[in-house]
Amino acid sequence: GTAIQRFLGPLLCLCALRLPAGSGAAARGLDVASYRERVRAMFYHAYEHYLESAFPYDELRPLTCDGQDTWGSFSLTLIDALDTLLILGNVSEFQRVVNVLQEGVDFDIDVNASVFETNIRVVGGLLSAHLLSRKAGVAVEAGWPCSGPLLRMAEEAARKLLPAFQTPTGMPYGTVNLLHGVNPGETPVTCTAGIGTFIVEFATLSHLTGDPVFEDVARKALKALWKNRSDIGLVGNHIDVITAKWVAQDAGIGAGVDSYFEYLVKGAILLQDKELMSMFLDYNKAIKNYTKFDDWYLWVQMYKGTVSMPVFQSLEAYWPGLQSLIGDVDNAMRTFLNYYTVWKQFGGLPEFYNIPQGYTVDKREGYPLRPELIESAMYLYRATRDPTLLELGRDAVESIEKISKVDCGFATIKDLRDHRLDNRMESFFLAETIKYLYLLFDPDNFIHNDGSDFDVVVTPYGECVLSAGGYIFNTEAHPIDPAALHCCRKRKEEQWEVEDLMREFYSRKKTKKFTLKRAPDRGEGENAKDHEDASSEKAGEKRNSKKSSHSLLSCPSQSFNSKLAVLGQVFLDNT
Repeated sequence: GTAIQRFLGPLLCLCALRLPAGSGAAARGLDVASYRERVRAMFYHAYEHYLESAFPYDELRPLTCDGQDTWGSFSLTLIDALDTLLILGNVSEFQRVVNVLQEGVDFDIDVNASVFETNIRVVGGLLSAHLLSRKAGVAVEAGWPCSGPLLRMAEEAARKLLPAFQTPTGMPYGTVNLLHGVNPGETPVTCTAGIGTFIVEFATLSHLTGDPVFEDVARKALKALWKNRSDIGLVGNHIDVITAKWVAQDAGIGAGVDSYFEYLVKGAILLQDKELMSMFLDYNKAIKNYTKFDDWYLWVQMYKGTVSMPVFQSLEAYWPGLQSLIGDVDNAMRTFLNYYTVWKQFGGLPEFYNIPQGYTVDKREGYPLRPELIESAMYLYRATRDPTLLELGRDAVESIEKISKVDCGFATIKDLRDHRLDNRMESFFLAETIKYLYLLFDPDNFIHNDGSDFDVVVTPYGECVLSAGGYIFNTEAHPIDPAALHCCRKRKEEQWEVEDLMREFYSRKKTKKFTLKRAPDRGEGENAKDHEDASSEKAGEKRNSKKSSHSLLSCPSQSFNSKLAVLGQVFLDNT
């Protein structure tokens, strides 16, 4: 019991803040069950049309009822939607899709893929589905969760990303060729989020497989960003991963930076890591000091702290949810309410919103059905039960159905002012937006487990407690069961403690002195380094001359090119 509380406590505390039955939504007359079923219907409208019109392509094009590859040709929407199926209770389709993915997805392809996107969507989606397989009734292997086909697929995908981390700084390139490694001539400029958003997936992989290389490269990248923060404690937007020089020096909490801060907090909770939390809390102080004004967060110059852009970006709406994870609920609610006023003004969140003018920014008027404000509402509702949060969920359902729904799915809203649509349905709509909406309206979902219910699983390493709650969502809303990280190897400190006891025992017996060598985990030690060097040489030999399609200033996650201060110069779109 105490071990589970220690690992899951920071998240379980959110679930424990419950108000009496009948409070909140009921008092405002909002029919939660009805909205939950509407969200379910939205999911199937989109999902079934993806299967019918777009599979095996990555994404559905809802206006033309066909498909397109966007992030690498992985049937991405299917991977991204897999754990949502289980959260909606559809075990038979979950099982069918697991079989389809095992047979149909190949990572040995000559494709230039975003390192960031492949990690959060593919590696994250496969890891989450792997850890949920038993709950979904899949016949798992004897060694599960320490082995299994989806885990092997996640590991294979992650290994394809490792060449990107072979830089002098340990910060990864933004793009990698899945067959040949990093292309010669690849831009060394990567956004901050594209460097600092790996610890959740990569640490999970290391703990499940026993190979420390994934967690090691993720930690090194996180720490390189920390080391290169400005004297006033801020990080910029894009950095050169070879020289560690900041190319775009805008500091804020939104596009290009966002999930770095998110992963410091979630990595700290997942790994019970005080250093990661301490890093975030230091950043949090600098963010409050330099970027926060009246519960809004602006963009500032990272060295001087002077305002560079007084805008709110829709991607920043994750921040109140993150604040709730560190217990800062009052500040979180105030900022959330600011963002909610923007939603009510437009029926969605425009990509950029000029705070002083109270209106959209030119060429940034769209809403691609992003989840961030709904995500924050879900977290804050778990913490407060404030019915205002359910009202945001209601508004989201009504807006998306009214503006975005078409015969073949749901289309990106190109312009919130006149409701023009774009021919795209991003995979995160099914992975995140629908999932967070459903969880907001489903208080009894297994994801919200407060630790009162759990499974005991026998692994090759002993008994293991799983499904006790406290799930950590990666930045694509793929839930990771934190207890699983303790299933697949004995913790080193426990191993050393046993060895110390044995030493003491033998010395007291005055028997022959034993030297107990600490066996390195698989992947550690000299052989691992030799292997790593060999892999690196091999990757180098294979590099082809394909030019990257990304521009010099590009973030694989979301382009941040409306206005940037690069080397002190401010310039606009396409200049």
